[in-house]
Amino acid sequence: MTRLPASQIRTELADTLNRVAHGGERIVLHRRGKDVAVLIPLADLELLRALEDRLDNEAAEEALREPGASVPWKKAKADLGLA
Repeated sequence: MTRLPASQIRTELADTLNRVAHGGERIVLHRRGKDVAVLIPLADLELLRALEDRLDNEAAEEALREPGASVPWKKAKADLGLA
């Protein structure tokens, strides 16, 4: 994975975006030697979101299989301050 100083992005934004969008490159941005952000292709983001959704669904299914009484939706909302 390529690392670039964040300050370099200001002068090379168009080229850097093309490297990511069209070349599929992943670029880690750093400031004073510390990694602060990553530029990734949109396909990578979509994959990450799909993986997060799958993990969330698996966790929800596991929670539903746990023994015990369920909590009514109105009570859950009230307990969370959403009502």
